Amino acid sequence: MLLVSLAAALISLFITPPDLGLIKKIDWHTLGTLFMMLTVLEGFKQENLFNPLIRLAANFKSMAGLSLFLIFGVFFSSMFVTNDVSLIIFVPLTIMLFRGVKREECILPVISMENIAAIRGSLLMPFGSPQNLFLYQQSGTGALNFMLHMSPLCIGSGILLIIFVLVMYRKEKGTKITLDAANICGEWEKDKKVRRIAYLALFVMILGTIVSRTKFWPIAIIIVIVTVCAVNIKLFSAVDYVLLLTFLCFFVFSSSISANPAIGSFLKKAVANHEYFWAIGLSQIISNVPASIVLYPFTENFAGLIYGLDTAGLCSLIGSLASVINYRLYVRDYPGRGGAFIKTFTLISWAFFIIVVVPGYFLSFWPFF
Repeated sequence: MLLVSLAAALISLFITPPDLGLIKKIDWHTLGTLFMMLTVLEGFKQENLFNPLIRLAANFKSMAGLSLFLIFGVFFSSMFVTNDVSLIIFVPLTIMLFRGVKREECILPVISMENIAAIRGSLLMPFGSPQNLFLYQQSGTGALNFMLHMSPLCIGSGILLIIFVLVMYRKEKGTKITLDAANICGEWEKDKKVRRIAYLALFVMILGTIVSRTKFWPIAIIIVIVTVCAVNIKLFSAVDYVLLLTFLCFFVFSSSISANPAIGSFLKKAVANHEYFWAIGLSQIISNVPASIVLYPFTENFAGLIYGLDTAGLCSLIGSLASVINYRLYVRDYPGRGGAFIKTFTLISWAFFIIVVVPGYFLSFWPFF
């Protein structure tokens, strides 16, 4: 994934020669937020701060119940902390729990459904995903009107996810699981209490930065860096910089492409009144966040654009950068299994996409304004 994104970025620089404007167009806010979350949640893992969630999960006695708990944990949390952050929290937890019940064969289909949950749950809120936040700010529509228009897609997707889980475990009725939370949960060492408090405080600050959409997010990054240096500087060595570099390359690619006059002229003629399918298609090349920035200036049907962007992540790994995060989280624990991830992810996502793409298209004629 890194090699693909790096090649795309380098090719795009030949299409549009780099300048200072390119650096300004890169979404440093998203990159900074991702860096903070990856750092702090790595601290959560090292200090066993997921223990309360693990103990809560231990109350479920079936694989269907445990899977629904994790999938809808992503679904609802993504509405408030963005889809990529919800995956960063729940995918490692899913891997940990399924190992605990010795059902690792279920990890891939469940985290694939968590990916769908992140994409379709986050679409309800204006700040649930980067593309929603960008388009919400550009459109000028009210928050309640935005949620009203997105609610049919969100509710329908939630029902469909329940059906998918029940179908997956249809042959396991009456089969119970035993989750030994004490065995999975590591001990909280007394001498590391300061670290745990620091990581929790940083996590709350990061969530506040995301939800409030403050312009002072660079200060939050500085606070994270200084705090981690003070309590555990070695934590920086565990951060997934490959994922950050992959995101950076995708942003360079999209910024370079959108700045090209010939491409801009072509889009101006082609996009109007075909926003839904353009959003889905272009996202498979540059992902849905950059696609929203590229397509918005040429859009006449706002609903078609946003519905298409929030459906695009179901087609391929590139369709949503949240999916890239999911992939990276999995292959860190299972090196060499990237092909298996893509196969399972594509099969489940396309099954979901085929069901929702047509209703989404007809809903796109429901004007926001």
